[in-house]
Amino acid sequence: MPTYEYKCSSCGKIFEKFQSMTDNALTECPSCNGPVKRIIGTGGGVIFKGAGFHSNDYPSTHNGGSPCGRETPCCGRDSYCGSPKCEE
Repeated sequence: MPTYEYKCSSCGKIFEKFQSMTDNALTECPSCNGPVKRIIGTGGGVIFKGAGFHSNDYPSTHNGGSPCGRETPCCGRDSYCGSPKCEE
C-alpha cells in the first residue's frame, strides 16, 4: 500500500496518509478540516530481490576472488584493482 501526500488549501499543512490504492482521496485536513489536495510525491525506490533478476542472472566471473589471481588485494588497496592485471 502506498503512502500519499496531501496539502491543505487553508492552513498549508502537508501530511502523509498510508492508504490502499482503491481508497478514495482524503478531502479534509486533520488539523483544520479545510479542503486538501493530493500532491505528487517522490515515491519510493523499487528493490528487486530473489532469483530471476539481473544481479543473479549474470554472476561475477571471478567469484569474489582477485581478477589477477592474487589472494590479497594488490596495489595497497582494500579491494581488488580489477583489470588490467596487477603488476608484480
